[in-house]
Amino acid sequence: MQVSSGLVSSGLGRRALLGTGAATLLAPGMQRPARAQKGDTLRIGVLTDLSGAYKDITGQNGAICAEQAVLDFGAAERGIKVEVLLADHQHRPDVGLNIVRQWFDQGDVDVVMDAGQSAIALAVNGLVTERNKLHLNTGAASSELTGRQCSPNTIHWPYDTWCNANSTARSLVRAGGKRWFFLVADYSFGKTMQADATRMIEAEGGEVVGAALHPFPGNTDFSSYLIQARARRADVLALANAGTDMLNCVKQAAEFGLNRQGIRIAALVAFIQDVKALGLNVAQGLTLTETFYWDLNDRTRAFTQRVRPRLANGNYPNMDHASAYSATLHYLKVVAEMGVARAKADGRAVCAAMKAMPTDDDCFGRGLIRADGRKIHPAYLFEAKKPEESSGPWDLLKLVGTTPADQAFRPIADGGCKLVTG
Repeated sequence: MQVSSGLVSSGLGRRALLGTGAATLLAPGMQRPARAQKGDTLRIGVLTDLSGAYKDITGQNGAICAEQAVLDFGAAERGIKVEVLLADHQHRPDVGLNIVRQWFDQGDVDVVMDAGQSAIALAVNGLVTERNKLHLNTGAASSELTGRQCSPNTIHWPYDTWCNANSTARSLVRAGGKRWFFLVADYSFGKTMQADATRMIEAEGGEVVGAALHPFPGNTDFSSYLIQARARRADVLALANAGTDMLNCVKQAAEFGLNRQGIRIAALVAFIQDVKALGLNVAQGLTLTETFYWDLNDRTRAFTQRVRPRLANGNYPNMDHASAYSATLHYLKVVAEMGVARAKADGRAVCAAMKAMPTDDDCFGRGLIRADGRKIHPAYLFEAKKPEESSGPWDLLKLVGTTPADQAFRPIADGGCKLVTG
């Protein structure tokens, strides 16, 4: 296996390492990497957050999990050469698009993975369609990627706004959480998440009693919003944000004692890293949805055991990291059948073949990819454990509900995807 990475990043003042290969650090300003030689090497570009709010929940560890899939597939033994590249989008769509254009124009990159932020993912979606490349979205959440902005060159992997809203909102309304207040990151992900969750809440007989947009990124003081939620007598404070924003919200909600006042905190997008960062003293009772958990079953534990020694900062994998593994493995299975030359020449054909082949891996088990590009698997509702319930540093979540695969994602007829209705 060949592994190399082109890191385009600000805020990293050192030479970085990605797994077993060196990651070449490029200075800010988008200096162009050396032109790659076109040929028989598959190149996967992981466009992610290496320095901002989502660096722990996406970031370098997603690329490491993609590398693990290359190893587990036995690409070298099969005579398939693979390179994994890594770049920081800095949460700026213009930066993300410039990186991807350079990858396509000069780097002979075949696949863009992660994206990690909905505005960037939607922009990349258009570019891969234009260039006939492949976008394996393993990080961004917007359900529009398999809705009105679906593409024959894009597959959306671990979760989306509809899935998490369906799993979290429906369950909490049925458990008595009728009055909801939303705290929303002011960009496409937060707004889509709020809209999807609102539909679920109202369908179950609940109501939204208020909402507040907050700047993204860079906001640190959420106190005024939390006071609003308390004043509206909310049963549930729904956090339509992620990363450090979500962490700050939960910490400040604990300081305000919202949970002691009967207000349940629901993180509509959260990860095991978030719970670990908060600590169970603060996070206990926090409700969240993930489509992967390291301790879910024998197969997830086996995957975690293989990859964990390679992950940065002693981390454990979450659903974004796991989907980088799952998507890469499925991609390589299809390439092995198609042949490298044909796969590199036609991203749309690769995408169609990935939809035609059932999925199966240690992270998500057996599944499928629908015509609209939506990867299908169960969704799991978790609650952060109390400190006394935990048996170790990463034993953080308890399973409280499962949405079967055939109910976990928006019905294909409801999304407005032109691949289905057109």
